Amino acid sequence: MPAANPAAHERAHRGLKLHKTQKVFRRRHHMSTLGIVVLIVAIAWALIVLLQPAPKYHLAESPDGSVDSGEFARQLEAMTDTKLQGAGAIDVLDNGENFYQAELEAIRSARHNVNLEAYIFHRGEVAQRFLSALSERARAGVEVRVVVDAMGSFSTPKSYFKPILDAGGKMEWYHPLRWNNWTRVNNRTHREMLIVDGEIGFIGGAGIDDQWLLPKHKQPRWRDTVCRVHGEAVEGLQSVFLENWLNSSGEILAGAQFFPVPPSDGNARTLVVDSSPSLGGSTRAHVLFQALLGSARKSIYITTPYFLPDTSLRNEMLKAIKERGVEIKILTPGHKSDHMMTRNSGRALYGDLLQAGAEIYEYTPTMIHAKILIVDGQWAVVGSTNMDNRSFGINDEVNLAARSPELAARLTQDFQKDLSQSRRVTYQDWQHRPIWERAFESVGWFFQRQQ
Repeated sequence: MPAANPAAHERAHRGLKLHKTQKVFRRRHHMSTLGIVVLIVAIAWALIVLLQPAPKYHLAESPDGSVDSGEFARQLEAMTDTKLQGAGAIDVLDNGENFYQAELEAIRSARHNVNLEAYIFHRGEVAQRFLSALSERARAGVEVRVVVDAMGSFSTPKSYFKPILDAGGKMEWYHPLRWNNWTRVNNRTHREMLIVDGEIGFIGGAGIDDQWLLPKHKQPRWRDTVCRVHGEAVEGLQSVFLENWLNSSGEILAGAQFFPVPPSDGNARTLVVDSSPSLGGSTRAHVLFQALLGSARKSIYITTPYFLPDTSLRNEMLKAIKERGVEIKILTPGHKSDHMMTRNSGRALYGDLLQAGAEIYEYTPTMIHAKILIVDGQWAVVGSTNMDNRSFGINDEVNLAARSPELAARLTQDFQKDLSQSRRVTYQDWQHRPIWERAFESVGWFFQRQQ
């Protein structure tokens, strides 16, 4: 057998090594190209989301009739595609020490079912109280269902809800963050509501978190309002819950245990207005707010934690002042806001309203998180909707709109109390706001749609 040629062997070895190197290089090149494509798609999607235009609405004309008339209520019902329902007593529960106690008492008294939907369910003392109450009812045979927004409660793992699951209850994420769910990730449920036995409902903007009950970082607990509802209106809240429970679990809920025959007492006429935009755009919440602002003849009182009204709502308020002499008072957070960039961006919009005669106040004791609209002392809106583009164009929201002078008077009483603890912003104050604040305004506009 001839001896091997060392030189030829070396050349073959180098050729094989070069081939492997080229193969690895090509594989890495393909992976890099794929990574770049994925990155470009992700950036493009993020820009589309961030720069997506806000809805631009205007009223062709205001609904007929005064806001206290049946004709106005009938037309508002049609405009929002919502059924007018009766309501028994609507109780105003101000601040966590009152609404958490009432909600927990309702859960502990549940006989058939408890349905809870939350944007915020954060670990802490308050959450433990709810977990304990919900778990105890589940062990007693009560059907317990909880749906929580995956982004709003990102820091809370599903394992935290194990006591409910172990007791026989059910818990689901709304739009969980998964690779095959990315097209829906920007649509969140911002709803905060509780329905017990189909007979009692709670609606407002407060989630499950210690910040609504306990002082934190030397700041008092947040100021907020939740309403407790009885009567037909509870059916409306239940149907809204069923929508997102179906979306999250695939389970359709039906039966008299969820929709018992409601009592017929109570003078309030209510609309439970839900908003579920898919890609941003037209929402019933915006129609509701715009119709009420455009129909006011005496007064508009607004409490909102994030004041970033779009052009159409600002124009509606300016028109109300200039053409109909409507008194407008707006209450927003002061320096203790939990989103200072949002606050600064919102303050940039004060100018035209102040110049026209609107009164704007900033709450000083703590963060104010209530979301309330009161029109002419006749209609009151309480719910989860902030006065910003995200609430009106992207989030799932829910509001209770009630034609009830009694509820409006009770909420106005709280509103006046809050104003007494607030600083009024004048047009001169606004003109002389600090340069650094103006700089944040210029940056903040880009993120307004994501607040």
